[in-house]
Amino acid sequence: MSNTQRVGFISLGCPKALVDSERILTQLRMEGYEVVPTYQDADVVVVNTCGFIDSAKAESLEVIGEAIKENGKVIVTGCMGVEEGNIRDVHPSVLSVTGPQQYEQVVNAVHEVVPPRQDHNPLVDLIPPQGVKLTPRHYAYLKISEGCNHSCSFCIIPSMRGKLVSRPVGDVLSEAERLVKAGVKELLVISQDTSAYGVDLKYKTDFWNGQPVKTRMKELCEALSSMGVWVRLHYVYPYPNVDDVIPLMAAGKLLPYLDIPFQHASPRVLKLMKRPAFEDRTLARIKSWREQCPDLTIRSTFIVGFPGETEEDFQYLLDWLTEAQLDRVGCFQYSPVEGAPANDLDVDIVPDDVKQDRWDRFMAHQQAISTARLQLKIGREMDVLIDEVDDQGAVARSWADAPEIDGSVFIEGTDFQPGDKVRVRIVDADEYDMWAERV
Repeated sequence: MSNTQRVGFISLGCPKALVDSERILTQLRMEGYEVVPTYQDADVVVVNTCGFIDSAKAESLEVIGEAIKENGKVIVTGCMGVEEGNIRDVHPSVLSVTGPQQYEQVVNAVHEVVPPRQDHNPLVDLIPPQGVKLTPRHYAYLKISEGCNHSCSFCIIPSMRGKLVSRPVGDVLSEAERLVKAGVKELLVISQDTSAYGVDLKYKTDFWNGQPVKTRMKELCEALSSMGVWVRLHYVYPYPNVDDVIPLMAAGKLLPYLDIPFQHASPRVLKLMKRPAFEDRTLARIKSWREQCPDLTIRSTFIVGFPGETEEDFQYLLDWLTEAQLDRVGCFQYSPVEGAPANDLDVDIVPDDVKQDRWDRFMAHQQAISTARLQLKIGREMDVLIDEVDDQGAVARSWADAPEIDGSVFIEGTDFQPGDKVRVRIVDADEYDMWAERV
């Protein structure tokens, strides 16, 4: 039986939390710990929680309870960790609780329960240079900053993760280079606000491979585009500087894909949300972006049933969607978050049955738009990236599809490997997915 110390790890929540998990796991592996997939084999279990909305908190508490029942030794970290009292009220036996990005505290907590081997030498006992990843080896999330300078009334992320702190651009690019050398074919750039990258550092100049690079979104994207892999931008706010990256997309240097969290369209609701009410200018800019880059795919998320939302506001949103013709859209019914300013708004609360009705109507409305936009791709040739292969065929993604959240491209045949880039012709499509044949 091996005397290696073994850690079980459960990562909940968004890609930003996944990057936190990867950093913790990388450090633990460097210290000689083995990461195991079952409760029974683990000497201690770490749960990286999500605390964004109530349903995510409930899932986090449920997973913590399961880990306690199955293993007994549980360390809690992540976004819900800022509510230590709430966690300990339900699960008083957890060994430690820390908030997001507190990598050292998590590793120290593991040391307390399962001390590291004294004979482990990280200079001799090698791990992969890209660290330990929780995504398939052909794509990776690249986190460029922490925190957020917005104060949206429905959100508590700034109180959990703090104000914007951008990583030095040299560090980001060096990490990206290591990932590409390790076989990554797609880099997914993430943060709370990708467009604001470098604002806190006044866009200071850093160095990468001996060359000066400004800590700013455009310069970061230009450098990433030189690495010969797909580069996909997430969580982009439609500030004017987004216009600067559209030519890079039109030139094929970046994937023509923008993930923009619009959240609503009605100026009145956007004001209640404390988000910039720029919907008219945004429609004009979407039109301009598509004129420059016809292949541009725009994905977004929206909230229906926000406190104070009227039927007129909701109809405004549907009309805006018709005009905007977004490609990929997610929608959430508003859920109050403890500590969010929206809880104190002096407006009418939208009843649950009305929220559900608006969500149903929203999804049907957008589904028709998405279906029509995908029909336009039938007959086109495009490159896709293979994610999975089984005896039914291959599951791939086009430039228009981010992992986990967008659609898939299904291809007949098994002569593929995950990570292969393949040229295909689209032969059919429904409201979310496409079917293709190899060219």
